[in-house]
Amino acid sequence: MALNNIKAPSAADIANMWQASGLKQKIIFTFLMVVVFRFCAQIPIYGINNTIFQNIAAGNNIIGFLDLFSGGALGKVSMVALGIGPYITAQIIVQLVSVVIPSLEKLQKEEGEAGRRKLAQYTRLFTVVLAVFQAIIFMVFMSHLPQAILPGVNYGMFFISSVTALTAGAILVMWISELITERGIGNGGSLIIFVGIISGIPLYTERTAELVGQDPSLQFGLFLLLAIFFATMVLIVIMQEAMRKVIIVNPRRQVGNKVYGGVNTYIPFKLNPGGVMPIIFAIAILLFPSTILSILGQAHLPAALSTMVFSLNKIFSPSGAWYYIIYFTLIVLLTFFYASIIPNMQPKEIATNLKKYGSSIPGIKPGRATAEALDKILSKVTFIGAMALGIIALIPAFASYITKITTFQGIGATSLIIMVGVALDLINQVRTQLLAKNYESFLKEK
Repeated sequence: MALNNIKAPSAADIANMWQASGLKQKIIFTFLMVVVFRFCAQIPIYGINNTIFQNIAAGNNIIGFLDLFSGGALGKVSMVALGIGPYITAQIIVQLVSVVIPSLEKLQKEEGEAGRRKLAQYTRLFTVVLAVFQAIIFMVFMSHLPQAILPGVNYGMFFISSVTALTAGAILVMWISELITERGIGNGGSLIIFVGIISGIPLYTERTAELVGQDPSLQFGLFLLLAIFFATMVLIVIMQEAMRKVIIVNPRRQVGNKVYGGVNTYIPFKLNPGGVMPIIFAIAILLFPSTILSILGQAHLPAALSTMVFSLNKIFSPSGAWYYIIYFTLIVLLTFFYASIIPNMQPKEIATNLKKYGSSIPGIKPGRATAEALDKILSKVTFIGAMALGIIALIPAFASYITKITTFQGIGATSLIIMVGVALDLINQVRTQLLAKNYESFLKEK
């Protein structure tokens, strides 16, 4: 295993950002899109008494967790209350289905950019379907809450307009996410979640200060918890940047009187190839049934059905042991799944390309033997990365349980991994842009 050089941007790097080719425009565009999202998060749906729902969100682990990832938009019952959830869920389902349905798999792997555009269009359409479904469920839940709907509001028109507004808000968030990915810096979906988490930190800090102020004996526990959080962040950085380098021997070629090639290179296989995506996908998969069960739990159901919903709700609750077992399993499985669909991590294709150009791995025959060797290396690296990612995701939750400070439980390892992962991605993209600028300057001097 090897570790990349991890350095924060220097003052010179920050100064050069505004001179790099197109970087200033990307940063400004990303910032403006984030401002638009945050502005929409403050616009409540007409006819809702959001104070009622905010009180429920404060006491419900699942709704509070959802509210964290929407940047408080869910608690305010704003037009973007559904957040990026429907879009991410649609992406997961389309990617999973693409492995099973040959025609979709062909679009993904063989038809290049045109195929990926078609899959993206299917994802958008499915996002609309999921958004409508979630909006209906959410409004049914709100209508069962006492005093949640303001007096004098026509229920029929209110229900239709609210579902329409929530669906439109989800589509708007999807559009903002894609615009950031295409024209801005970083992955739009991850960045929106990142902004939502950051916006919730002041509230969690305030709650923790109140808790420790009421019980001074928790001061040492708070210090220990923060130390564990810091150590977790360091581990996340190491894991995100660690890679396995496979040495490649390149042949020498003589053109005229000059000899080219012959220099050994390597193929970098990242320990965590999916970055924050397995975490985000695992959350989306877990939160979907959790949301439905939480909403059904508030409704007036028959006794038998209510008992079943209560039991399932305990399993999917972030405060239960089963939740973390399922969460850990999903992270491991999704890390393997994500590694299997990344184009530069396909052993057969890599082996074919190496054989085509006359390159090889020392001590291994080209062709099938190389593909088998690469497959073993990738399996081991991905397994280590998946297990490490799953374990790191559980550390802060376990630390909160030991220190008895649960106010930070909402921004545990899940949020830390997302924040650190997105921050590293942004730093790497900025550095790539700066290197491109230096390369352009070098060519001009030549």
